Amino acid sequence: MQGMIMHHAQAVEMTALIEPRIDNKELRLLGARISHSQAEEMRFMKRWLEARGEPVSMPLGNAKGKEFDRLFLAGMIQHHIGALVMVKDLFDTVGAGQDAELFNFATDVDSSQRAEISIMRNMLGEKPVKEKL
Repeated sequence: MQGMIMHHAQAVEMTALIEPRIDNKELRLLGARISHSQAEEMRFMKRWLEARGEPVSMPLGNAKGKEFDRLFLAGMIQHHIGALVMVKDLFDTVGAGQDAELFNFATDVDSSQRAEISIMRNMLGEKPVKEKL
């Protein structure tokens, strides 16, 4: 839940960029709807965590030792998976892989992120999983 709150906060931050930058009424309305729904969901998640005596924010900043290691690795795995999704989205875009420099960069990102995910999963004592993106 803490990670999802952080994820939603990024969406709210992104929608805040809309207002001073666009004239598209439909996009402005969509941004407002996204911002509102994400903020409502964040409030729900915070209440849910508080009702269970859990910290609302990611406990990484206060963690030390093995607990920090576990939280860092779990968070970084999710971060890397996000990069894999972005690479996939790029390659799913017509013509995006045609630029050789961009193709090489994205391919390197994909392979390095997958390798690092494997290393981090191993450090967590997890069985290797092939990311299916």
